[in-house]
Amino acid sequence: MLVKLRSHICKVGNKVLTILFWMCMAATLWIVLQVFCFTSFSIPTDSMQPALLPGDNIIVNKLAFGGRLFNLTAAAENKPIHIRRMPGFQKIKRNDVLVFNFPYPSRWDSIAFDLMKYYVKRCVALPGDTFSIVNAHYYVKGCSDALGNMESQDNLLTLLNEGTHKEISLKGYPHDSLVDWDIRNFGPLYVPAKGSVVIMNQMNAILYKQLIEYEQNMKITISGDTVFLNNYPIKWYQFRQNYYFMAGDKTRDSRDSRYWGLLPEEFIVGKAALIWKSVRPGTSKCEWRRLLKSIE
Repeated sequence: MLVKLRSHICKVGNKVLTILFWMCMAATLWIVLQVFCFTSFSIPTDSMQPALLPGDNIIVNKLAFGGRLFNLTAAAENKPIHIRRMPGFQKIKRNDVLVFNFPYPSRWDSIAFDLMKYYVKRCVALPGDTFSIVNAHYYVKGCSDALGNMESQDNLLTLLNEGTHKEISLKGYPHDSLVDWDIRNFGPLYVPAKGSVVIMNQMNAILYKQLIEYEQNMKITISGDTVFLNNYPIKWYQFRQNYYFMAGDKTRDSRDSRYWGLLPEEFIVGKAALIWKSVRPGTSKCEWRRLLKSIE
């Protein structure tokens, strides 16, 4: 009798251990998929309307550009981190919709990594592009493709021409009185590519101050026509990483690169791929017509 009881206990124990093992394996697989492959985000605002609406829940493809590796604990504690990216199978293209860590979570003049603050916008200029806004419409030198939501850009121009834009902030990046750019006419702005070099004159020091200070963890100052990096004069600067110009599809109501500047590549989480669920804001009603809709 005692032998049978022990045998039964052993069988039950083995079953429990097997169940726990497979539960741990499933949890590990889920974490790996979340970190390296896919994740989900909920859309809180209408800044990407009509492509994305409040209440949409989207799948973000991390595999496309490669998942990121960094110290989560250090990032959560707002400590300096080093971000590495796994190999991807795609390159970022103009008009891709991207999810990224917002690079200016605390102040407009300083890039910082915030683990919990994410934006979703459309990429309208790539590293190496020269980007301009002319009469509220987006252009890249040498590119004839339509960039962003053209209808929304038309609507913004109409509001600006009619003078019915009082609630819209016109002045944006680089927040300096020496640069008269606004959301109607902006640039031309060279979007730095990794390894590219710019002459360090007063204008470029103003345009790229935040990027250089972020890469070097040093301060840029300007005295007359001379630019200083931590009190050492510099005549040129070579960028260490790629940057992107991001824009919301709802042009009149999107806090995007027109206002806060350029996005470092290492802040990019992945490509918005699919709406897997959509709930009407303020209700629990599912918007079935948006279910499994691809994001373009």
